[in-house]
Amino acid sequence: MQNNILETTKRFYSPQFSAIAAVSVRRLAWALGKSMIDTMDYVVMRLPSIIDQAEVCKSCRDNSRCSFCAFSLKN
Repeated sequence: MQNNILETTKRFYSPQFSAIAAVSVRRLAWALGKSMIDTMDYVVMRLPSIIDQAEVCKSCRDNSRCSFCAFSLKN
């Protein structure tokens, strides 16, 4: 699932990674031939196949952006 709006909007959140996460993401990025941020996008978009979407939606505190969420059951 890709959303052109998300791909063209300015990135607004820059998380701080632990040393282990930063090393792991960097190696994934090299393996995928992508930047670290593109690799994180790739990973996040595939999380719904690993984590129960319904549980994430049930715990959500902001239903104003469901159309942009990888976990949304509507997508």
